[in-house]
Amino acid sequence: MKHIVLAAALALSAAPAFAEDTVSLPSIGTDLAVDLAKAAVEACKADGYNVAAAVTDRSGVLIALVRAENAGAHTANAATAKAYTSASSRNPTSGMAKTVAENPGAAGLVDIPGFLVLAGGVPVKVGKATIGAIGVGGAPGGQFDEACANKALEAQAKRLK
Repeated sequence: MKHIVLAAALALSAAPAFAEDTVSLPSIGTDLAVDLAKAAVEACKADGYNVAAAVTDRSGVLIALVRAENAGAHTANAATAKAYTSASSRNPTSGMAKTVAENPGAAGLVDIPGFLVLAGGVPVKVGKATIGAIGVGGAPGGQFDEACANKALEAQAKRLK
């Protein structure tokens, strides 16, 4: 019995120190990630594009990937890389692409492993916090990929408050 009381006392005394050494960060859940990926593919399908859509958590780790039946094989990798790039940078990839095109000093962004600096990646935010990112690949231009990602975010806006 003494051991149980001693163990409980030690656990309670360690709790504040543990809490000081950890952080709690919001991140997207699986259900929302899957719904966003589906919504992006459907948005592009409505516009006549066969794409893949990937959703990552706030760290850029893949959570959901949906590919239209007629989307090219490369679209899954492109969508995943765009989502990773957006999550990692906390910015839309279209803005990064513009910066690289206009600023030679930023050209090195394209050399970061796993980055794909093409339009189509958009951060998923709740307020100012980035909780994940969505990437779309396969439309006939990054601006169309990004539009589908934004339509998916609009469709799920009530869940992002």
